[in-house]
Amino acid sequence: MLTMMLLMDASLALLGAGMGAGVVTLAAALGIGKIGAAAMEAIARQPESSSKIQTAMIIAAALIEGVALFGVLICLLIATK
Repeated sequence: MLTMMLLMDASLALLGAGMGAGVVTLAAALGIGKIGAAAMEAIARQPESSSKIQTAMIIAAALIEGVALFGVLICLLIATK
């Protein structure tokens, strides 16, 4: 009985970690997509400032990727706890 409960706890932890990692990845992809769309729109309106917009877009995308990486790592740490 105790073995079954421990096995069920471990499987639920892995399921939760997998779902959490998926949600983090999806949110990061949506955020980067919105940044890219907004940057392209801004460049279309003001082509002369495209280098500044592009730099800001890349920095923002890198920050979102960093947060997504931390989220996935936290999910994996919870699963292996």
